[in-house]
Amino acid sequence: MKLGVPTETFPGERRVAIVPGVIPALKKLGIDVVIQAGAGDAAGFPNDAYRDLATIGTRADAFTADIVAQVRTPGANPSDAAGDLSLMQRDQVVIGFAEPLTAVDAAHAVAERGATLVAMELVPRITRAQSMDALSSMATIVGYKAVLIAAEALPRMFPMLNTAAGTVAAARVFIVGAGVAGLQAIATAKRLGARVEAYDVRPAVKEQIQSLGARFVEMPLEAGDAQDAGGYAKAQDESFYRRQREMMMKTVSNSDVVITTAAIPGKKAPVLVTEEMVAAMPPGSVIVDLAAATGGNCALTQADNIVVHHGVTILGPTNLASTVPYHSSQMYARNVVTLVQHLVQREKGPDGKATGAAKLVLNMDDEITKEIVVTKSGAVVHPRVASAQAVS
Repeated sequence: MKLGVPTETFPGERRVAIVPGVIPALKKLGIDVVIQAGAGDAAGFPNDAYRDLATIGTRADAFTADIVAQVRTPGANPSDAAGDLSLMQRDQVVIGFAEPLTAVDAAHAVAERGATLVAMELVPRITRAQSMDALSSMATIVGYKAVLIAAEALPRMFPMLNTAAGTVAAARVFIVGAGVAGLQAIATAKRLGARVEAYDVRPAVKEQIQSLGARFVEMPLEAGDAQDAGGYAKAQDESFYRRQREMMMKTVSNSDVVITTAAIPGKKAPVLVTEEMVAAMPPGSVIVDLAAATGGNCALTQADNIVVHHGVTILGPTNLASTVPYHSSQMYARNVVTLVQHLVQREKGPDGKATGAAKLVLNMDDEITKEIVVTKSGAVVHPRVASAQAVS
């Protein structure tokens, strides 16, 4: 069995799906790696790092493999979707971020090619799948980097300092949303010495916020079912968001930095920070909107642009994980390999050692497999993706 790794072609994407350090684990499974020349260059993994572990070839060579591992499959790479679709083969397994709940046309296009699409976004948040959860891995990078770009844009320092010129007050940082990215942002801002406050619609995360040294902002709001079975925040109705915005006004207006992380899988991000709230912030303040890719939590956010309104700088980055490509590639590659280990089996001899050839096993009764497989045997088999197509 072979696993192919093509170079990422999405503009600005610097990650690579497989790094040299994980290839021995694939070889132990009976899988040889074919990587496109230069695929790891932007992430800090040159061809020489792969030379003794994998076959280095062309993009077409990578797509002749039984399994293709990408960071961005066609759904998450609309700029070059046609090129990759033309290289896909029947019964080939393609693994990567696919944005299947929004890029449903791309999922159907993969199905028409007869390829099996496995979406990394759909890995369920259960204990058994934790080491495959690439969304959480990348969110860790994103939360960390969000604080760094906020600190760079803010015209003041984060820590409180006693200097010869007097005392410098600590920056006030407000994190909205305490998922993986939000919690990492809290931890990073605290390390830099900021005064950190945080809020999440899910009351269960209060202890996590406080354990990192931040103050949990209490808002007397009835959120009903605040999270789904996978641990993600659930969308609320507009009246809830309206009341939430009213209660957030005071905290936002007293903050030097606001980092928003509220995203609902497959839906437009809720607007939590209004133009009025931005205008009430101190001049020089910074907003980093981590939901910019799905519309943004701030009413003024423009994806991948810098907006200055009433002296407040609003940043809307959509691919922060790619700005730390070395470690994000390492983490993503480990997630991919663990997922491949879940899908591939080898026959074992009497001594318990693997002796047979690697074999792909798609057990659609398995709770992980049934959640991550989007297309199979020429059809879209994931119910949520199929219904998303019907709605569109």
